[in-house]
Amino acid sequence: MSEPNANQAPPPAILFVDDEATAVKYFQRAIGALAPVVTAGSVEEGKALLEAHAGSLAVLVSDQRMPGEYGNELLRHARERYPHIVRILTTAYSELDQTVEAVNQGQIHRYIKKPWDITALRMELKQALEMAGLRKERDQLLREKLSVLQTQTVATRIGMIHALCASLIGPGRFQPVETYLAGTELAGARNIEPDWRRMDYADLVGAESERSGTFGHAVGTQLAALRTRHAGRGAADALQVVAEALGDSTVRREGETVVWTSPSALGEFLAKPVGEAVSAQHAAWLASLLWLEEAGGALQFTREGGTIACRAGARAASFSTDRLAIWIERFSESA
Repeated sequence: MSEPNANQAPPPAILFVDDEATAVKYFQRAIGALAPVVTAGSVEEGKALLEAHAGSLAVLVSDQRMPGEYGNELLRHARERYPHIVRILTTAYSELDQTVEAVNQGQIHRYIKKPWDITALRMELKQALEMAGLRKERDQLLREKLSVLQTQTVATRIGMIHALCASLIGPGRFQPVETYLAGTELAGARNIEPDWRRMDYADLVGAESERSGTFGHAVGTQLAALRTRHAGRGAADALQVVAEALGDSTVRREGETVVWTSPSALGEFLAKPVGEAVSAQHAAWLASLLWLEEAGGALQFTREGGTIACRAGARAASFSTDRLAIWIERFSESA
């Protein structure tokens, strides 16, 4: 077996998998001038090389009949985990049913029958390498586009938090937004990348609008309940109100501290995937911050090991006009 040099970034390589040593040597002599050739003698060995060197592999050529699993299983494995690699099946046997199945399932790009016509084989591999290069360019452009869309999603969600707070307790009251985003950042909530294989931008906008509307309604309902339940109470009762609103499954009260036993719950609205609903506890958390703002109080977070602690804190006298933009930039950079 030969492998790419791990000490340098090699040019795009071809992985050839065949249990016949003669076929391996023949393939290397015929194709080696086109690209580096990595070889394996079984499906299991081929899977290991894919895992180790997927980034440098452009084409996978596999024989069909080998001890253990057949080659089409390796090609299926590569399609699912390394879709950028161009896949080719080769065999000396007339296994039409398995070949047709592999084509129909998208497991292979080409089927090449043994014995090889060397001129045709080189042409096929040259075209496969060119296709792999085009796929790489396409994927890079797609990543750049999706990065922009993901940044927009982050900004939209942060803006929604600000708009929701303003609509429920009045504009110009940024303290609950600041506290909410500080807790989310401390919890490390970042992952909101949509599944772009299943939705386009219009789908994203629709899903986000419905999700935000549902969340906003839940927060409004929770806030109304807090106002009724805690009428006459003030900022001094903040920790008790928060602990009661969120429940034992999310936080625990320790004297003058509320400990978040599940820190990820702090940032559900920003962090959960598109289309995934936000929990009632998370709506209660934002509603608690809005109630506290009306009561004249504030909270402060600290990370303590694997938990996040929340205590009564000092209110900020004012916030700069670009504070929301600063938060959007911070979250976008780490998304």
